Amino acid sequence: MITKRIIPCLDVRDGRVVKGVNFEGIADVSSPVELGKLYSDSGADELVFYDITASSDGRQLFTDALKAVAEQIFIPLTVGGGINAVEDFDRVLKCGADKVSVNSGALKNPELIREGARKYGSQCVVLSVDVKRVDGQFRVFAKGGREDTGLNAIEWVKRGQSLGAGELVVNSIDTDGVKQGFDLPLLEAVCEAVTIPVIASGGAGGMAHFAALFKTIPQVDAGLAASIFHFGEVTIPELKQYLRGNGINVR
Repeated sequence: MITKRIIPCLDVRDGRVVKGVNFEGIADVSSPVELGKLYSDSGADELVFYDITASSDGRQLFTDALKAVAEQIFIPLTVGGGINAVEDFDRVLKCGADKVSVNSGALKNPELIREGARKYGSQCVVLSVDVKRVDGQFRVFAKGGREDTGLNAIEWVKRGQSLGAGELVVNSIDTDGVKQGFDLPLLEAVCEAVTIPVIASGGAGGMAHFAALFKTIPQVDAGLAASIFHFGEVTIPELKQYLRGNGINVR
C-alpha cells in the first residue's frame, strides 16, 4: 500500500481561516499563519490554502496572507482561489506555492488545465472539484458550492485528467463539516474513473474515518480535513500513530 498523506486545509476569507457546514454558515477560526506553522511543525504532509471567496467575488487571490504562510512552513503548499489564467499560476507560485489548485476557473475554461500543465508540469496542477448529489447524480458545483454547473462529476474528473491535471481534490458538499465520515461512494466512483492521485475532502469527524477511508478505498492517496484539526479534536501526530496501529502506511 502506498504511503498515505494527511493534509490540513486552510479556508481563508479576508485573511482569516474560517469553517462552515455544507459550505454554509461560515465562522472565524484562527490566523492562517499560526495554523499553517502549527501543522508544518506537527508532521502534516502538505498544506492546502484556499481563498474561498476569490472566485465568487470575481477577484484575484489575496497574496499577503499566502506569502506570510509560505514563509512559516516547510511542507508542500497547494494554493487555490481565483485562479483563472496562467498568469495567476505564476503569481501564487512566486508567493511560495508548490502546486496550484484550479476549480471555477477550469470550469469556465478547461484549457486552463492544459495550459498550466504545459507551462509548469502536471505535478503542479491540482483539479479541485466540489460535488453534490442532485437527482441521484454526482454533480459539479462552482463558486464555492453555490452554483450547479449541470456537469456530471465523474465525466469532469476524467476530462481533467486527460487535459493534464496531476492530482484531484474531491470535495463532497454533502458531507462537508458534518463529521460523519468521508463520502465513500463518491470517492469510489472517482477512483474507478481516474489513475492520478485522489485526495478525499469533506466529512472527517475522527481518526476512525481516516482509517475507514484508506481501508475501504486503497486507491485514495490522501485525506484532507479542516475542523477536526483546527479545533484540536485530533492532532496530526496522534492520527498518524492511530493509522500505523491500524496497518495503514503513513509518513
